[in-house]
Amino acid sequence: MSKNIFLLLFVICFSCGEDVVPKPKGYLRLEYPKATYVDSNLELPFSFETNILASKVDLKAVKSKTESYGVNISYPSLKGTIFLTYKAINGEQKNLSSFLRDAEKLTEKHMIKADEIPVFPYANKERRVYGKYYEVKGNVASQSQFHVTDSVNHFLTGSLYFYAKPNYDSILPAANYLQKDIKRIMETLQWK
Repeated sequence: MSKNIFLLLFVICFSCGEDVVPKPKGYLRLEYPKATYVDSNLELPFSFETNILASKVDLKAVKSKTESYGVNISYPSLKGTIFLTYKAINGEQKNLSSFLRDAEKLTEKHMIKADEIPVFPYANKERRVYGKYYEVKGNVASQSQFHVTDSVNHFLTGSLYFYAKPNYDSILPAANYLQKDIKRIMETLQWK
């Protein structure tokens, strides 16, 4: 009997404890260097500043009735690229309306998977740069998009894409870093 009591006390003393909780998924904490910006120095109808972390800036010119250019700003260490597309308006209001509609449609396509798409209007009267910046939140292909124009001659769109399956939690640090670069492009943009 004393063995049973001893065994019972032993079980009671050592069986009490904390509940076992599964360990949550861990994600890397990524920190990036402070951004340093330089002029893009490309032969384009506009100029802007780029981060020196962008190791490659590719220019693809398409000559047609309306001048258009594609600029890819690659960040291999972040596995992402900012894609810029420039189109000349040539003073036609019809062109501007079409370009704006296309830019809005591109963002609307992400609404299916996006958790939220906050829109931030942008205006710089001194440089005649007007547009919108979209921060696309959730497991979507493009984390940020923007378009800017002077409403007369120039129209520029931009999108941020990563070379990875969209997982918002994992790419969020890199997305936040590159979103600052997109905002810098918008703020330093000058039409020629």
